[in-house]
Amino acid sequence: MAEREASRTAVLVCQARAVADGRMAVGRFSDPIALQLLEPDEQRLVDEVRAGARPKSFGPRMEYEMLSTTAEVLAARTVAIDDAVRERGAPQLVILGAGLDARAWRMPELAEVTVFEVDHPASQAVKHVRMGERTALTAVRFVPVDFGKDVLGAALAAAGHDETRPTTWIWEGVVPYLTSGEVAATIAEIARRSAPGSRLIITYPTPNLVYHYGRKAMDVLLSVSGRTSPMAREPQRSSWTPERLAAVLRERGFTATSDRNLLTVATEAGVDGNRAAFLGSGRIVVADRS
Repeated sequence: MAEREASRTAVLVCQARAVADGRMAVGRFSDPIALQLLEPDEQRLVDEVRAGARPKSFGPRMEYEMLSTTAEVLAARTVAIDDAVRERGAPQLVILGAGLDARAWRMPELAEVTVFEVDHPASQAVKHVRMGERTALTAVRFVPVDFGKDVLGAALAAAGHDETRPTTWIWEGVVPYLTSGEVAATIAEIARRSAPGSRLIITYPTPNLVYHYGRKAMDVLLSVSGRTSPMAREPQRSSWTPERLAAVLRERGFTATSDRNLLTVATEAGVDGNRAAFLGSGRIVVADRS
């Protein structure tokens, strides 16, 4: 992924969590830090969506709809991920492609957990600026990794990650942009640093033509209106069936203990919306190492 575009995607995800906070999955989802991490121009779109003020002009309307859709997806998958993190209670948490994730700042359950945030050095520099003087609720170790040059395992070891202790891994919103081979290689690297009792949480897309062409249409419409989609230069490189991903995990010593459709998660969590095609194409798998 191009770093500039990766940062724009991180902002979109942060905006989506800000839109959902206090409005979607109330009692199950909360991210009051998200809005604080956005610049004023980024906050304005969040305010519009939260107020339900749909713009009349074409370009702003497309941006509005993209953020509305993303908010529903993010609320659902955040609820599922946070529940899985709380349930396992491992002493270490690794967030791969952390972006502007605020779990270490908003989840009191992580107070005794060492959190490792893995991301590109440039993305982490931006996050440091946006976080400012905010104090995390637990120990956070930033692990700069350029995946085109660096080895994940070596970077984590240098940051103090203990491969002999259980780890919960969050791999959220990254798999679609990797090839099948890159996904398998990353899972193998994770497995090498996962002691018994570790847990791997992955969000991933399933083969879905409605979602595929819907996203392409959104990119085209944004381009026609003079806007640029945050994901325009991040083509989807892989999709997975639950059976195929479970097999890859099993080969690396993980057992898929839960694999749910995000639409089901959204319904159970009380995420009200009408983006069933987008929610229905995404899944979240929880895999454990015994």
